Amino acid sequence: MNIKFRSSLVIVIAILLSVGSISAHDTGAVPHASSSVTAGRADSAKEAALRAAMRKLWEDHITWTRLFIVSAIGDLPDKTATSIRLLQNQTDIGNAVKSFYGDAAGEKLTGLLKTHITTAAELVAAAKANDTAKMGDAKKRWYANADEIAVFLSGANPKNWPAEEMKGMMRGHLDLTAEEAVAHLKKDWAADIAAYDNIHNQILDMADMLSTGIIKQFPEKFK
Repeated sequence: MNIKFRSSLVIVIAILLSVGSISAHDTGAVPHASSSVTAGRADSAKEAALRAAMRKLWEDHITWTRLFIVSAIGDLPDKTATSIRLLQNQTDIGNAVKSFYGDAAGEKLTGLLKTHITTAAELVAAAKANDTAKMGDAKKRWYANADEIAVFLSGANPKNWPAEEMKGMMRGHLDLTAEEAVAHLKKDWAADIAAYDNIHNQILDMADMLSTGIIKQFPEKFK
């Protein structure tokens, strides 16, 4: 294991234990209102740590996805290493929910997210090869997987993560990621950068939605 990655993992685990759930890291991003205030009151330290941790996990998700897109389209030598790190993020997200929803649920989420990544990789490869048939097939499976992730999450916390709202979040994430990949493939750098900025804002909203849902479902864990 890379020393730098191992050191970061140690820090993450230490904060995870203090929250009883997800690893935490100050992202430095300007927080949305929902990330610092819940129901008219300031977050507890544990709530704030959970929110920061969830944001870190999903920011890693979009960061490593972007780096993979760049490497795959450019045939860069770091493509394999980047894909391994990206897939590790899916395991990290799955592990993060285990203390709330159990090991089986965490493993299920990891599996769904890994399919999300591997199917996206197929889509990028097909787009690069201009293979419209493979693109259509991969895109159909990609969006079906997104719906499956949304339904799975909603099933774990239906009151706070309504299925249609979760589907909207996941599909929005896919739409923006597709825009990013297409712009990069076309070498439209301005659109490429704008797409990533939009992805970043959207993923923070999704991370905050997930955090808020967990806090509301398990208030006793955040006292």
